[in-house]
Amino acid sequence: MAKKIAIIGGGASGLACAIFCAGKGHNVVVFEQNAKVAKKILVSGNGRCNITNRNLSVQDYFGENPSFVAHALKSFDFHAFEKFANSMGLLLEVKADGKVYPLSNEAKSVAKIYETYAKSLGVVFHYNAKINSIKEFFAKYDAVVVATGSRAASHLGGNSDSETFAEEFRHNIIPPYPSLVQLEIDVKAVHKMAGAKVDGEVTLFINHQKKFTTKGDILFTNYGVSGFAILDISQAASKALLEYSHVAVSLNLLPSLTQQQIASHITTTAKELPHFTLVDILVGLLPLKIATNILEFLELSPITEAKDINTKTAKKIANTIANWRLEVEETHGFRHAEVSGGGIDTTEINPKTMESHKQKNLYFTGEALDVVGRRGGYNFAFAWASAYLAAQDIIKK
Repeated sequence: MAKKIAIIGGGASGLACAIFCAGKGHNVVVFEQNAKVAKKILVSGNGRCNITNRNLSVQDYFGENPSFVAHALKSFDFHAFEKFANSMGLLLEVKADGKVYPLSNEAKSVAKIYETYAKSLGVVFHYNAKINSIKEFFAKYDAVVVATGSRAASHLGGNSDSETFAEEFRHNIIPPYPSLVQLEIDVKAVHKMAGAKVDGEVTLFINHQKKFTTKGDILFTNYGVSGFAILDISQAASKALLEYSHVAVSLNLLPSLTQQQIASHITTTAKELPHFTLVDILVGLLPLKIATNILEFLELSPITEAKDINTKTAKKIANTIANWRLEVEETHGFRHAEVSGGGIDTTEINPKTMESHKQKNLYFTGEALDVVGRRGGYNFAFAWASAYLAAQDIIKK
């Protein structure tokens, strides 16, 4: 007998769950608050959609209960997702680092295929349908799936609806925080570098203790720092800030050289090219905007003549280039975050079905839960997997 299923949210997990359920002959209705579905899919991967990752493990996820994802990742792994995508005519391309993109290399293709395929199965979509309470849904539907995402990317519809719905049934909420997000630094020299980028190394310090180091691009902005290396440390940094810990980053702008090599280059060049100024020497190592503002930060004149550059000055500059310690004031907020940490307490959710322990036939999927993955397709992977488990349980019942 066909069941009536309400899915709140037409994002990644909502669309996948709708397709899984409708594919087995059930009547599915999707309520989407925006004028169109899949808004976050459309902007993912800079418009290319890093749709999943071939190499998935529990270690790629964070939350108060990180092992919660284990069953989902095992039940709907990369090969299961690939088979599912191919069944809709969506072919995938696996990169050397494990990141997976649609063969079309376009997020629009993914969004269109998901919506079109869902409609072909009979899924009914209600657009601009803002839901304020889901208690009344249980009188009309056999199952209700909350797939409303998190507070991240508020300009695309990110909000706290999932928390509101969960609290209707007395669920505990783990305090949310932005993740995969830029960091704000209150240093004028950093702000003046806005737009400059280097391939560097970032080390995160929490309460003055080194946590970990990662490599990637570092982009300076008019509020602080961005870039892939910054996004990769942002989950831990954001959570620490939420807990009122002291957070700092150390930037190595030239990881290919040691601090000694940088200092030696400065002194050697100063001797060999006496007509050069200090900034002339530094632009052989760094972009002009960065070189100029590092000197300003160190209160050194960029027009200092080569003959006046001594070993002490060279070491001072080298230390800043290789180990520029900066205090993090705050993240750049939920609006600019790609995903969100925190959310519905997973100890109150069945990890094998995504069903609430507090309300029968109520399911939570994707970012609504206290699960946040690394950058690289991991959050989409959990969205597909959690949707699959919820759908399978609804179908089985």
